Amino acid sequence: MPKGDLVLAKVAEAEEKTTGGILLPGSAQRRPTSGDVVALGDGQVGTKQHAFTLKGGETILYSKFGIGVTELEVQGQTHILLREDDIIGVMPNSNATADDIPQLQPLGDRVLVRVQESADVTMGGVILPDSAKERPLSGTVVRVGPGKMGDDGQRKAPKVKEGDRVIYFKYAGDAMETPSGEKFNVLHASDILAKL
Repeated sequence: MPKGDLVLAKVAEAEEKTTGGILLPGSAQRRPTSGDVVALGDGQVGTKQHAFTLKGGETILYSKFGIGVTELEVQGQTHILLREDDIIGVMPNSNATADDIPQLQPLGDRVLVRVQESADVTMGGVILPDSAKERPLSGTVVRVGPGKMGDDGQRKAPKVKEGDRVIYFKYAGDAMETPSGEKFNVLHASDILAKL
């Protein structure tokens, strides 16, 4: 049973074959970054009580870098232990795929942004290869998390809402792409520089 604001989740199965049916060797399998919530902590963090926004059974998405994640084996299956604040968001269903990214519900002060594509041609008519394009810095807010927990125990909602066009830090957030090529970024509200 986790303590405090920790969440215990069963890690999703690794992709063993491509969508085209080609079997992948262990070294080529991508490490899963999602899992199903098994248990929530008791909420006691120091002298304060943490109010969870998650529920048991929900499918969560966490950073591919594993920051703040502790892996452990429970009854022969891989599980992770992490703080609720380190979870990127909740997927719409179990076994969610990259196609489900537009339905991701961000947690905390995170914001899901549909990335605006960068130009393929300069103003002078020069066609740019992918390596010469600038990383996109703007997009449209698709979904907003409930907000970050303040010192007073109240959630402080982000100052952006769905439909807002925003500019954000160049390397902020977790970039994601659907199989159809649609690009998204999940970033903290504090990484947003301006609304357009």
